[in-house]
Amino acid sequence: MNILAHRALRGPNYYSHYPAIYMRLDIGELEQRPSDTIPGIVERVTELLPTLHEHRCSVGRPGGFLERLARGTWAGHVVEHVAIELQNLIGFSVGYGKTVDSYETGIYNVVYRYRDEACGLAAGEAAVEIVERLFNNGDINLAEIISRLKSIRDEHMLGPSTASIVAAAQARGIPWQRLSENSSYIQLGHGHRQQRIQATVTGRTDLIGYSIADDKEWTKQILGDAGIPVPIGQVCHSLDEALEAATLIGYPVATKPLVGNHGRGVSTDIQDESTLRDAFAVASRQHDAIIVEQYIKGEDHRLLVIDGKFVAAARRRPAHVTGDGVATLQILLDRENQDPRRGIGHENLLTQIHFDEQSQRLLEQQGLTLQSVIPAGEMVFLKSTANLSTGGTATDVSDEVHPEVRYVAERIARLIGLDIIGIDLLAETLTRPLEEQSAAVVEVNAGPGFRMHLSPTHGEGRDVGRHVIDMLFPNSEDNARIPLAAITGTNGKTTTVRLLSHLLRQAGRNVGMACTGAIEIDNHIIMRGDYSGPQAASIVLREPTVECAVLEVARGGIMRRGLGFDECDVGVMLNIASDHLNEHDIHTLDELARCKSVVIDAVREGGKAVLNADDPRVLASREWSRGEIVLFTLDPTSATVREHVEQHGVAFTINDECIVMRQGRVEAEIIPVINVPLTFEGHARFNVANALAASAAGYALGLSIADIQMGLQTFHPTMGQNPGRTNLVEAEGMKVLIDYGHNVPALEALSELIMGIPARRRLSVASAPGNRRDEDLFALGEQLARMHDVVFLYETDPRGRTEGETVALLLAGAQSAGDTCHVEVVMDESRAVERAFEEGGEGDLLVLLIDDIDSAIERLRGRRFSGPPPTDSAQPRP
Repeated sequence: MNILAHRALRGPNYYSHYPAIYMRLDIGELEQRPSDTIPGIVERVTELLPTLHEHRCSVGRPGGFLERLARGTWAGHVVEHVAIELQNLIGFSVGYGKTVDSYETGIYNVVYRYRDEACGLAAGEAAVEIVERLFNNGDINLAEIISRLKSIRDEHMLGPSTASIVAAAQARGIPWQRLSENSSYIQLGHGHRQQRIQATVTGRTDLIGYSIADDKEWTKQILGDAGIPVPIGQVCHSLDEALEAATLIGYPVATKPLVGNHGRGVSTDIQDESTLRDAFAVASRQHDAIIVEQYIKGEDHRLLVIDGKFVAAARRRPAHVTGDGVATLQILLDRENQDPRRGIGHENLLTQIHFDEQSQRLLEQQGLTLQSVIPAGEMVFLKSTANLSTGGTATDVSDEVHPEVRYVAERIARLIGLDIIGIDLLAETLTRPLEEQSAAVVEVNAGPGFRMHLSPTHGEGRDVGRHVIDMLFPNSEDNARIPLAAITGTNGKTTTVRLLSHLLRQAGRNVGMACTGAIEIDNHIIMRGDYSGPQAASIVLREPTVECAVLEVARGGIMRRGLGFDECDVGVMLNIASDHLNEHDIHTLDELARCKSVVIDAVREGGKAVLNADDPRVLASREWSRGEIVLFTLDPTSATVREHVEQHGVAFTINDECIVMRQGRVEAEIIPVINVPLTFEGHARFNVANALAASAAGYALGLSIADIQMGLQTFHPTMGQNPGRTNLVEAEGMKVLIDYGHNVPALEALSELIMGIPARRRLSVASAPGNRRDEDLFALGEQLARMHDVVFLYETDPRGRTEGETVALLLAGAQSAGDTCHVEVVMDESRAVERAFEEGGEGDLLVLLIDDIDSAIERLRGRRFSGPPPTDSAQPRP
């Protein structure tokens, strides 16, 4: 088997409403060997992966997939189920998958859900390896495969603290995204409503407070000055200073690096000078300044305060074993590490105990070795600190904390100035005030770990991540999203995106816009290029100032990576026409419509889907919408629209050459078409349709009729406001129309405008990418010849074709239209444009249907440029 393509679809996509892994798989000779021809395969699969019995598959009951396997299914389908189950086996609960035939024999589109992208991709590769061996009776080392997948999981997964905050955000419907690969730097929410965290440090965490917490001596000084019990201690820079300090303080003492975390370099209960020398050396490896302080006897407790309020407490014990009177300490340690709750790092509830130099020293202090037999019930500590990361255990004691202790914890948070703080307290118990017992605060932590509270070894777990989300987003109804409009279709997307963005800006919104051409933030271009895919969505939604987002969504982005967002407030579907067919297994207009309807499927409940009622395939996408339907139409007599309006639905249409909104028996006039510059006084009917779509989307986003009217009459088809889309200028007496029509439907729509502009001759420079079908390129050439007197053809991106093949098809189509049009091939785009200017003269109309809009604009600026023609009654008419 051969994986032809393998990638993550990061949002709703052609195959699934959820993020999923897409694999295009060539099963090769296994196409002739379905599973029912493989002796014993059901038994082998059941022995290897017994949990596959839970897969219902299309049968709809447990064991359903195994029934399909017995009846006969193909290897691609088996890969889907194995990839799903491998993810379950490493801790990611997933269930959705589907395998779809392609138009090519033996090649399948395998789709399955994922939680972690890297693990999902790796699971797919492992599944292919396993299934190939299953079908060929090969050996399979499942344990090795699972181990490999776990390593990938551990490298990429969120830590427990970050994961708890993300889970709490998801429970509130708050979107999130990683801002750097394999890190806990997370954005919660979108645009100007976002908050950011780095593990348990938030964007609100006070820098001074963080610095205080990182400096143990500074912490002690602030707390001690405030009357909070802290150990007596001294910062030392040499062993002699440490020995002198211990003498003054009195043994036993503890040592720790001045700056550090996770208990690294900490030694406690130091009874003599010899042990102090060893402890000083250990601490010195972490920092050159060492604290020597009074050793406080008592249990180690962690108090967690979030947003000034106590939320949880845990009693921690260092890594230890308990004797049984028979086993040696080594056996007890091995037995403890075999506890299934213990794992590497943060993968499990507990962490494996690593026997190190500190452990050896502690044993020596107790007169023990690894071969010592420990009496029954006796506890032997192997670490001096109670950190979970070194194998410690935790017991939840949140409900036992005395009100006075709660108050002290909350007061410490205020004194240090941290929004999230972990307080390490040594005390006999938390059930009594600190002043009534031996107790002291030994440390405070900025960015404290949550694992001991989320999943304590003993006691009730606490949902502390929820408290962080409640702090960052205090309104419980706030899902931290900004209004998002997604616009798709075959033609008109970019113009509609730009026009809707303009309507919103005119109404005072700070807009993030992405389209084929650029990404703009509040009318400032921040990136140039084709940004009609999921990457652009991520960039716009990360921008901290954006109040609403308007995104162009192209077919290619949907098929390659999904939408890049989980849901939108408004989805707009303009039209479906022949373009880009035979790519990504999209071969028919119905399949293309289903692809683009992903945008409508992503409209949230309570949102609105704006649909072109004049296009049957667009109208049919109503079935996918969870939101309210808003229609637009150029036909005011449309029976479909009339019925929709009578049922109190909203529609935008034309009445007496005015853009109007209809609902029920009410019709509200917005603006005469002649006053909308984009429409060229109504001659550009395709832009009338785009204006209707943008008006409907603006209404769906809450704009008033006055807002829509103002925006429509102030948006012009100029190179400044809508570059490369129906820009009409004059240069040296020749009219120049710049547009991006690269398919027959677009040219047919443009034809009415071109024929309505008085001209001596009509010239054009045009091409098309090579990834169109032969018949589409031929038809495009034919249409160009019908519309123009002279056509200059050039070759753009061949996209898999040989040099000259694309332009040859265009030329053949143009020549088939007759000999009324002169056709010339100039392979280079820049030279083709220059030839057109050389050929054209005063009174001619030059139509530039080109890729490099910027170069053409620069070329025009070098000529005697008279700017856009007037758009009032002086505009030329046919």
